[in-house]
Amino acid sequence: MFPAVSLDVAAALKTLVLTLDLVGTFVFALSGATAGVRRRLDIFGVLVLSFVAANSGGIVRDVLIGATPPAAFSDWRYLVVSVLAGLLIFFWYPKLRHLKSPVMVFDGAGLALFCVAGAQKALVFGLEPMMAALLGMLTGVGGGVARDVLLSEVPAVLRAEVYAVAALAGASVVVIGHVLGLPSAPMACAGAALCFGLRMAAIRYDWHLPVARTPED
Repeated sequence: MFPAVSLDVAAALKTLVLTLDLVGTFVFALSGATAGVRRRLDIFGVLVLSFVAANSGGIVRDVLIGATPPAAFSDWRYLVVSVLAGLLIFFWYPKLRHLKSPVMVFDGAGLALFCVAGAQKALVFGLEPMMAALLGMLTGVGGGVARDVLLSEVPAVLRAEVYAVAALAGASVVVIGHVLGLPSAPMACAGAALCFGLRMAAIRYDWHLPVARTPED
């Protein structure tokens, strides 16, 4: 008889959350750095915007669930990943200009990864499913909001685009999988794919949420 293989589920979930967090940090840092380069910021400004865009959502999430100090400050990898992404865009941006909307693509990918990572980490810390989904959405939109505010733009989440709704949909997939006892990794991939697909479709087909009518309308 072969010995039984013990699987530490808690350790596996923490590894999954960390992986999603770091990949999402890198992608969101790319979006922040790209936006900074387009605004003609110097290298320090680009790196600051890269870090803020990549880590704001995670910092808010960690503070709300009591995971203090936030991972962005207690784990050196978050800073290194953010800086590497910023330097990559700063020096290689001329080769990326042919992309139609690199900021939107990076932002959509970061949104997808962060919403599922946020929901998964909230579940690990014992939050109720509905609250975990909402916290996943908040984690996803936080970086984009901080980036847009620093650039004096109206955040995408407030412009009636399918942004927060896409993040909530992706986080909900993770939460539903948790409630049904389904494997975490496949559900996280499915949630991220749904969020990214909705976000890209909204950009491609100009989907918007309803807005209030005004006398001018």
